[in-house]
Amino acid sequence: MNAILITACPSGMATTFLAARRLEQAAERLGWKTHVEMHGELAPVQPVSAEAIAAADLVIVAADHVPDPQRFKDKRLYRAPIDQALPDPGGFLERARREAEAFVPGGETHATPVSSSGAAGGRPIVAVTACPTGVAHTFMAAEALSEAGKSLGHPMRVETQGSVGAQDQLTDEEIRDAEVVILACDIEVDPTRFAGKRIYRTSTGSALKRPRPTIEAALAEAAVEDGSAAPAGSGEARKSLKEKGVYKHLLTGVSFMLPMVVAGGLLIALSFVFGIEAFQEEGTLPAALMQIGGGTAFALMVPVLAGYIAYSIADRPGIAPGMIGGMLASEIGAGFIGGILAGFLAGYVAKAVTRHVKLPASVESLKPILIIPLVASLVTGLTMIYVVGEPVAAILSGLTTFLENMGSTNALLLGGLLGAMMCFDMGGPVNKAAYTFGVGLLASETYAPMAAIMAAGMVPAIGMGISSFVAKSKFSEPEREAGKASFVLGFCFISEGAIPFAAKDPLRVIPVSMIGGAITGALSMLFGAKLMAPHGGIFVLLIPNAITPVLLYLAAIVAGSLITGLGYAALKRGGQAVAVEAIG
Repeated sequence: MNAILITACPSGMATTFLAARRLEQAAERLGWKTHVEMHGELAPVQPVSAEAIAAADLVIVAADHVPDPQRFKDKRLYRAPIDQALPDPGGFLERARREAEAFVPGGETHATPVSSSGAAGGRPIVAVTACPTGVAHTFMAAEALSEAGKSLGHPMRVETQGSVGAQDQLTDEEIRDAEVVILACDIEVDPTRFAGKRIYRTSTGSALKRPRPTIEAALAEAAVEDGSAAPAGSGEARKSLKEKGVYKHLLTGVSFMLPMVVAGGLLIALSFVFGIEAFQEEGTLPAALMQIGGGTAFALMVPVLAGYIAYSIADRPGIAPGMIGGMLASEIGAGFIGGILAGFLAGYVAKAVTRHVKLPASVESLKPILIIPLVASLVTGLTMIYVVGEPVAAILSGLTTFLENMGSTNALLLGGLLGAMMCFDMGGPVNKAAYTFGVGLLASETYAPMAAIMAAGMVPAIGMGISSFVAKSKFSEPEREAGKASFVLGFCFISEGAIPFAAKDPLRVIPVSMIGGAITGALSMLFGAKLMAPHGGIFVLLIPNAITPVLLYLAAIVAGSLITGLGYAALKRGGQAVAVEAIG
């Protein structure tokens, strides 16, 4: 039997693809020949051809309505909601074969495809996207929101706060005229310019994976914030944001620290160009480079981390006590762990003073410039010196000693764990946790874990590029184009290049990526690879001595990428491939 399978879910996301795949597999077991059409946000719709429709014996629509119904006039057609197809796809197909009737388009109330249905009467929306590293998620979420807003008929403008600063900045007029503001941010951004506007907060991941539901929820649930109000959003979203508060504050600190780490690491590497010990000769260029990179940039890492964690918690009043606490953590030897504790302590103390210390109106103006810095710095400083400092310094010293002296077995295990974490959610919380761990260790001059982390982070995207090249027949033309883009993103250490493939086929892509990443991370640790800069991907190789040893490090990346790429090429099913829009 020749059958056409059409799937579409209201949110336009994973259910569409999952239902299509399960129906396609069930049809294959029945010996049917199928053509699949999916309507979702992650990929443009590829309508079935007129020839396929003419040859079809049966049209099965798992959706709330039939997309573009005129093309199926007089064909035997069965339609039911998509949730009925998921539990028992085989039974769903049998029921469709029994109950299908000649289709008359007049009965359908919606004649446009699900993916392009728009809302009547567009409502102006503005949004801001920002992720910790400010590279992939920031711009991908912005693009997803823009496209979803366009498809829903809403005038929409999105500002990105990425690694190069704010781009496509919103004007005062656009903010004034907007009905709602969407803040899709994993780090803290200044909301003061949106005062008096209805605000909806979510994450970049949510905006990227569920752009249409995000916009719809924002229009329905956004609320004006007064500083003490809970973040606007659904009950589930509020709970999620509350649970991720600590994580969000930490990522804010990391995002501000990253430029310091990158600049410092590369300057240290440049000093090594003249010889590993050349910086020890005073007055020379290598000595100056080491002073700038290691003596200054790296010295500021922990204070900046702590200061901006505190800023995320308490806004500007938290910066001074946070940086003071971070500097103390560095001097005591508590390193990045002490800096994190100092940042949270300073932030919450500053926030408590802001909220609970009431002063006469005549001296209230002194609070932000005198009272808060004094009290928060005093509490944070004394706690770091007398309570937290020495125990944390001992913990960090023990961790550093363990990492420096670990045997090959422990190195393999640690590298494998960090590598698998980097590939598990490709820019999500687990990935960021591993990345933050590696960046923090750079402050204590421990460079091996960061090397394993960056190498493994390149594997998923490069692997998908390899797979789309090796098994061309299993990928559609748009998927092959996405594979080319994935190559480039992988070389840049942007794991998110593999997201379109993982979103469509997570049960195959994620495990094979984790295996490849774990092998790369383990090999990198086994080879003793060291990385001075925590970003830049393969292009950091252009800086002499930024990565050592170069050839073995490249071998680790190649090994993991080939395992991932060839493994997915073998596992991926052929037939009707789903179009995936290339990331530009």
